[in-house]
Amino acid sequence: MSIAVLFPGQGSQHVGMGAELFDTHPELLGDVSNEILGWSLRDVCLEGPEDELTSTEHAQPALFAISYALWVSFRAAYDGAIAGGAGHSLGEYTALCAAGGIGYEDALGVVRRRGEAMARAADIEVSGMAALIGADAALAEEISAKRRADGGRLEVANVNAPGQVVVAGSEADISWVAEKAKALGVRRAIPLKVAGAFHSGFMAPAVDEVGEALEAVEFTDPAFPVWSNTTARPHETGRVADTLCSQVVSTVRFSESLEDMAGSGIDTFVHVGPGDVTAGMAKKTLEGALVYIVSEMADIPGVVDSIVTMK
Repeated sequence: MSIAVLFPGQGSQHVGMGAELFDTHPELLGDVSNEILGWSLRDVCLEGPEDELTSTEHAQPALFAISYALWVSFRAAYDGAIAGGAGHSLGEYTALCAAGGIGYEDALGVVRRRGEAMARAADIEVSGMAALIGADAALAEEISAKRRADGGRLEVANVNAPGQVVVAGSEADISWVAEKAKALGVRRAIPLKVAGAFHSGFMAPAVDEVGEALEAVEFTDPAFPVWSNTTARPHETGRVADTLCSQVVSTVRFSESLEDMAGSGIDTFVHVGPGDVTAGMAKKTLEGALVYIVSEMADIPGVVDSIVTMK
């Protein structure tokens, strides 16, 4: 058995998440985090309101902090080898932090600035994203290229799993793909409730600020390889900051990352963080893989027992 950990990205947040973690890990989720963020992590996570937690500038650091604290609890219970890690979009920072490639406080500071910069970029122009149900990456790119040839700005933003591809573009682009889905060979195109066209050129105004934040931190060699959303390969030493900067405007190649992880010998995946999104992606992408979910502390004993038993 070769185990990897997966961390969720924006969209997995919910009011009440991590309730049991604040008292368990005050060194992570208490005064230190509040000082870095400039707002109360506990209040936003546990009291919301939902609109406040869901805002990009709050959702990203909140998810990072809660997922990382949950990882610390999981790692305390399971001391076996970890063969690799990955995260969906924002979750890539959690994976790098879990591997020891970047310190928690540094990572939280970068994620705060990333969330704020992406929120400002989304405010510049109305834009959005749509899930193409039944489309593969090739068809999604063909559709996007067709729209761009006609003057649109549609791009492939996420390739999450077979049949789970997301495109991003202007309000007009999203309306176009939703209206013409069947004619374009897609079973259905569902507009998503997001603040903007993430992982596309619409996020270009955020790149410089994310780059500045990354330049201020020191990356070290991780304890296990972490797969990049942008390259779908393990991060290369000395290029982590550049790759994370590119990630802001690049396609999230999560399905391809999972396939590459499996190709390296990894056969067991543990989702660590609120929700279960990356677990679903792993199940759809990798037939036969063992997939576990740690979305709260109560899940840890059962998952650890299952892993130990399987070994």
